[in-house]
Amino acid sequence: MDNEKKILNALKKSGEPMRPGEIAEAAGVEKGEVSKVLGKLKKDGKVCSPKRCFYGLS
Repeated sequence: MDNEKKILNALKKSGEPMRPGEIAEAAGVEKGEVSKVLGKLKKDGKVCSPKRCFYGLS
């Protein structure tokens, strides 16, 4: 499973916005990679940032 899917699954399971560090822990992905992937997912409209430094599904 690629990191994008792992991150989206972690956000789906959580059901609420999470910080990148929490996402990294839940998804088993390195924090730096999470930040990079979140940027792409946000640009693609798959995730949103309801408040600073928190991310959730769009």
